[in-house]
This record gives sequence, structure tokens and C-alpha cells, in this order.
Amino acid sequence: MTGGRNKYLVISLVLAVAAIWGSSFVVMKDTLHRINVSSFLGWRFLIATVLMAAMRPQALKVIRGKFLLKGVVVGLLLGGGYIFQTFGLTQTTVAKTGFITGLYAVFTPLLAAGLFKKHVSKIQWAATALALAGLAMLSFKGLSIGVGESLVLVSAILFAGHIIALSEWSHGMDTYALTLIQMAVVSALSFLGGIRQGIDAPHDSGVWRAILYTAIFASAFAFFIQTWTQSFMAATSIGILLTMEYIFAAIFGVIFGHETLALRTLLGGSLVIVAMVVIIKSEESKEVVSHD
Repeated sequence: MTGGRNKYLVISLVLAVAAIWGSSFVVMKDTLHRINVSSFLGWRFLIATVLMAAMRPQALKVIRGKFLLKGVVVGLLLGGGYIFQTFGLTQTTVAKTGFITGLYAVFTPLLAAGLFKKHVSKIQWAATALALAGLAMLSFKGLSIGVGESLVLVSAILFAGHIIALSEWSHGMDTYALTLIQMAVVSALSFLGGIRQGIDAPHDSGVWRAILYTAIFASAFAFFIQTWTQSFMAATSIGILLTMEYIFAAIFGVIFGHETLALRTLLGGSLVIVAMVVIIKSEESKEVVSHD
């Protein structure tokens, strides 16, 4: 539903965002050996905040009162998701991080059901079972679950909470300003979380390149494109396209991160992706029915 816009251009832009987000896992994993997680995220989202404010300074005028409060809450959920995801990335592979993060698509309807008493269909329960099977293949190490995978799993739950909060609160709001608040909150949360460990300044060109790449492309540009496309395309359609992020993460991890994609990882990741697509398709079919 792109109206008079070139749908192939729109799809290409969304897929570009998915590729950028997928590649950012590889970029971050190498960099996090040279700068701590909190500092990396703090600088990344601070630069993204400044860029977005500079691109559209008039958005700052609507940030006040309840709008600001809601923005802070959704920003804390987003920030928590990024923090757990990035710490998890330091202890597991790029491919596993990408696949497990994608479980937010499964957790979203389940959390919505628990928090807002929304009905969970049989197909959604089936997708959950598929996702859990895939997660087991990705995460279990003997009789235990890896620490890295567990941290990324928490991030997926927080990302699901972030999506639910936005869906409940963002109606009628300036989405650009709401995104700007979130970027600022993630930066502040990251810097606060890093006080005890110490805030690192980017100390070499490689770290600066990674921070600038993720700030400009994976944060400011990507969130701008997502906000723009969701103003005229169904969220579920965008969601289907963005699931490619996790495929890109695995591909880039093998090509640039020199990771080996074990059969268990490939099969587990495939089950997670199938579960995501099933959930998104079920939500899309409900939208069609409600529009009819």
C-alpha cells in the first residue's frame, strides 16, 4: 500500500535498512573488544540524537509533558533491549544474536495477550512452539543455556515490550519527535550504566568508524526510513521485509566475521524465521479482516 510511490524503491529502502542492521552486528562485535558496551552505545545514540535534531529541529517543540514521559518509557525499553543485545553479542555469534533477537516478533503478541488480555490464536501458539524449538537448537549447550544467548533472549522480550508500548501510545503523536526522544534516552541510559565501569572515549579510527556507521546509518537513517515507510505501509508488511535483517546478520557473520554456520545454527535459525513469518502473516490477516 504505497499509494503513488514507487513500491520497488520503497521495498529497496526497507531492505537496505535490514541489511544495515544485519551488518551492524559484525561491525559491533569486532569493535566491542576495544571499547566497553555502555560507551559504544552511549556515543552511538548521542551522535544519532544530535543528527536527528539537526535534521528536523522543529520536532523539539512538541517534546513536553505526557509526550516526553511516554517517550522516556519507550526509550528505556529500547535502551534495555540494546544493552542486553550488545552484551549478549560479546558472548555469542553474530548469527545467533540475529536469529534470537528476531524472537521479538513472537513475543509481541504473547505479551500483548498477557498485558492487555488480547486473544492468542492457535497459529500464534504454533509459531511460539516453532520459535522455542529453534531457540533450543541455537542456545542449549549440553544441559545449560549459554549466557550470551540468554542475554539476547532478554533483549528480544524488551524489544517486544517496546513495540507494544509504541502501538499503544504513538497514535496521533509526532513519530519523528518520539523517535528522537528514544535515541536520547538510549544514549543517557547507556552512559549512566557505564559510570561504574568507566566511560571510554573512542580511541582509534576503527572504533570511530564503527560508532559513526551505526549512529548515522543503523540509527538515524534507519529509524528515519522506518518511520517514513510506516506512515503509508502496514506495519506487518514492513515487519516481513525487516525479518531479512537476521538473514543478513548470518550472511555477514560468515563472510566478514569468519564465523562457521553450523548445521544446528542453520536449522535453529530457520525455525525462528519461520515462526516470525507465521506470526507476521497471522497479524496481517487480522488487519485485512478488520479493514473488511
